[in-house]
Amino acid sequence: MRILVTAFEPFDGEATNPSLDAVRLLPPHLDGMQVDALEVPTAFGRSVDVVIAAIGRLEPDAVLCVGQAGGRGAVTPERVAINLDDARIPDNAGGQPIDRMIDPDGPPAIFSTLPVKAMVQAIRDIGIPAELSNTAGTYVCNHLMYGVLRHAQRERPRMRSGFVHVPYSPEQAAAHPGAPSLPIEDTARALIAALRAIGAHDADLAVPLGATH
Repeated sequence: MRILVTAFEPFDGEATNPSLDAVRLLPPHLDGMQVDALEVPTAFGRSVDVVIAAIGRLEPDAVLCVGQAGGRGAVTPERVAINLDDARIPDNAGGQPIDRMIDPDGPPAIFSTLPVKAMVQAIRDIGIPAELSNTAGTYVCNHLMYGVLRHAQRERPRMRSGFVHVPYSPEQAAAHPGAPSLPIEDTARALIAALRAIGAHDADLAVPLGATH
């Protein structure tokens, strides 16, 4: 099995991005799986182009995109991407789409095809906080998740893909008083647990991880 793991460059004035720092710690081989890491620009259109190009080169069985979610206190696999860009801040290329569909011909939303509940459980099992998220936002993270899922729908129906958000690193949180954080080494451990869950589960767990609000 071959898994492509992507992570974003720093954005919004941050010197680092915990998604990229953690992905750089992943082993190239894990439980018989080949793990390919890819740095992605934090830019709406370009991010999808870069990942689709890598998919064409590597032909992975699965794609796990990783991004920063400052303010969240847990590692959060995303259940769904929505067909909407609504950027609170410009991306690294200066783009700031407002209320714009990602794909005018695409569905309003696309669900992750990764075993997101199994990923949450696997991360919790190693003692790291994890929650299932029902919103990937409306910034570049959601844009990339939707774009890769849409590409898979049209071109690679056997390829599974999805997204996971990670908290600030402690160094970042020091500049954001009150914000939760997770050491990069623990974030990397959480991603390894998620990758193992992807490799072990063709179908997701049927466990209650829904939200009441």
